[in-house]
Amino acid sequence: MKRLLMALSAAVLLVSAPAASFAGSAYFIMDAKTGKVLASSNADDLNHPASLTKMMTLYMAFEAIHRGKLSWNTRIPVSRFAAAKPPTKLGLKPGSTVTVREAVDGMIIKSANDAATAMAEALGGSESGFARLMTQKAREIGMRRTTFLNASGLPNIQQWTTARDMSTLAVALINNYPQEYRLFSQTSFSYRGRSVHGHNNLMYRYEGMDGIKTGYTNASGFNLVSAVRQGNRRVIGVVMGGATARGRDALMASLLDRYIPKANPVSSSRLFASVGGGKVPQQVEVASASDDVAVDVDAQTTATTTPARKRVEVVPMAFAAASNVTVPMDRPAAMDEILVANKTAATGSWQVQIAATPTAQAAKDLLSEAKSRAGNALANASPYTEAVGKGAGTVYRARFVGFASRDDANSACSALKRKDFDCMLLPSKG
Repeated sequence: MKRLLMALSAAVLLVSAPAASFAGSAYFIMDAKTGKVLASSNADDLNHPASLTKMMTLYMAFEAIHRGKLSWNTRIPVSRFAAAKPPTKLGLKPGSTVTVREAVDGMIIKSANDAATAMAEALGGSESGFARLMTQKAREIGMRRTTFLNASGLPNIQQWTTARDMSTLAVALINNYPQEYRLFSQTSFSYRGRSVHGHNNLMYRYEGMDGIKTGYTNASGFNLVSAVRQGNRRVIGVVMGGATARGRDALMASLLDRYIPKANPVSSSRLFASVGGGKVPQQVEVASASDDVAVDVDAQTTATTTPARKRVEVVPMAFAAASNVTVPMDRPAAMDEILVANKTAATGSWQVQIAATPTAQAAKDLLSEAKSRAGNALANASPYTEAVGKGAGTVYRARFVGFASRDDANSACSALKRKDFDCMLLPSKG
């Protein structure tokens, strides 16, 4: 009997070892004010995201709220498929409903798989359909090596991401949904008469940390994405493939202690991501929302929060004059394009920016696709690519220019958002 038990134990170890060893150790520490990489190891290696996946599910939920597809009070149906998800979960019952607010809090604090799946079905028709939208959104915001197959992060051998990609998603959440991002700092929430507590323990004891998400499966190991603000310094950290939760937290704290002092204390609300995949990682601007957001997401409010009003991301930023635009010498054709665009922009007082990309061609391609999909709303607008930065740090802002009024630009931005493009308004003159 003893030999049988030993044999069975050995078999279990052999079966479980490949899954456990599938996780690769990686970390990535980035100065989010400049996009500069402060420290990294295996940052572009593929790893399973586990519950870090819910960061994208939440991004999509916030986007749906701002576009008017959902409100915080919208009741989402719970299917048998969603209710059957394994823990961690809220314990939703098939045939019942859950509010958007409850689902969001459940995903952030409890990392609830049933809530994530219910949200996916509400927004994508099915979890697989929603996963395709998640992957599409990942590409749009610069996550080059990420593929989503579900909304929760439950094990799927084909669901991949990288430490760098997860930092990009963190920046997008903070920039594009700053009010909603505050929910990530919650330590608990009240769910139908009971208090539900979170387990992002490092966030509750590390100075300046205000989010963002933990994750674990056998295949992924212990993952963590952290965002820290100390003074004017803003740092994003990612640790993947930790052997234990305590070890993962200790590594993150050690890296942050070492590299936060090296971050640039620039006074700016705009954050940057670092996109890899090429020989030289590129700094990429992620469109940011203004502080004037008409959505109440006070962490202390309940599910009866006032429904969100639809709003367009607005950045009160003066149009960059030609003298402030840097064009790399190896791309002389860009200068002609900018001069023509500046002349066009002068005929209108508002612009709409949809992205900032590592190459001019990527910006042109995105503008062409956006114009073809948005239709009449962009009929009188001109595509405009603006180069900003120097050398390897150059990025190309993809904009439409020539809008006579804010209302015209607003209408164009709304049309673009209905076609799943991010956008923000900018006045052409300061």
